[in-house]
Amino acid sequence: MKTIGLTGSIGMGKSTVAQMFADEGVPVFDADAAVRGLQGPGGRLLPAIEAAFPGTTNPDGVERAELGSRVFGKPDALKRLEAIVHPAVGEERAAFLARHAEAAIVVFDIPLLFETGGDARVDVTVVVSADAVTQAERVLARPGMTAERLAEILARQMPDADKRARADFVIPTDCTMDQTRAAVRHVIACVSASQDR
Repeated sequence: MKTIGLTGSIGMGKSTVAQMFADEGVPVFDADAAVRGLQGPGGRLLPAIEAAFPGTTNPDGVERAELGSRVFGKPDALKRLEAIVHPAVGEERAAFLARHAEAAIVVFDIPLLFETGGDARVDVTVVVSADAVTQAERVLARPGMTAERLAEILARQMPDADKRARADFVIPTDCTMDQTRAAVRHVIACVSASQDR
């Protein structure tokens, strides 16, 4: 099995590209979706999060704004939260790999792949990228998003140019969908060919 780490900054089209891999029959593990499931209604991490951060959960799951306010800019609190969340995501990842043990290629959709050192745990890295104008237009079209908030998010992420420089493949999304899909198919073909060597 070959593992692909898929990443890209906010507004680059990573979710669309992940779906294109899935459409081509490649299993995709979405780290963010795993976290949402663990912290959503009935999520198995709710009791541990509530115990560590009282008043941050309800029957609908984690109160993201409240929990965020408790950990943002507080390294010790963030470490406490990560000690709850990260092992559980690791278990979800292991279960995903077990379910797809026969797959030739799997994709791990990880927003902070390079920032967290996750690139060391995959065989190939793929960065989804678009020009800065396209990125800003997409993000600012989201409900409640402002230029200031976008600037804050970008300040926490590795610059797109740095991600592209470190990637094995770059998939553009500031082009037609057909061109993006062709780039996805090119990555799959290259990774498949490398298995045959």
